[in-house]
Amino acid sequence: MTSPGPVTADVLQTLDEVRDRQIARLEGLSDTEYLWEPVASCLTVRAGADGRLRADPRPGDDVNPAPFSTIAWRVWHIGADCLRSYGAFFGDEEPEGDALYLWPGTAAEGVQQLEADWKGFRAHVESLGDERLEQPMGPIAGPFADETYLLLALHALDEAAHHGAELGVLRDLYLHGFTART
Repeated sequence: MTSPGPVTADVLQTLDEVRDRQIARLEGLSDTEYLWEPVASCLTVRAGADGRLRADPRPGDDVNPAPFSTIAWRVWHIGADCLRSYGAFFGDEEPEGDALYLWPGTAAEGVQQLEADWKGFRAHVESLGDERLEQPMGPIAGPFADETYLLLALHALDEAAHHGAELGVLRDLYLHGFTART
């Protein structure tokens, strides 16, 4: 494989830095902490009537305030809802039904799946090279056809970085014994 061009190399380096920081922040995460609900009615990962574990559906953008979410839900959101679902812009098959919401109920499996989703998205970006990275995505992207793959990669970085910061805050609250005050 040839070396990536300078734009691709910079994007990949930044993806790796955000991923590495996020995965390191999740090191030692317990199942209890993964599913900890610091306030009532958190979005989380829970068993459905069929016994399969799923992330709660993402609320609409007009829900104000947005529901609070557990570490498990935020890990799902970064991995499946962002990084993996962006694979559709590269030709990956979109999950059918509620398959996007299927997610592990343990911390170790959730972090492992997140790492796999990072790997998949990174491979897609790396496969483009500078020229394609800077071109519009085209019809495969539907309403985002005129947006570049570079913008998609930057959007993924924004999502992962800001939700990664939220993961850090949730871990700090848990580790410091946070209890909700009314």
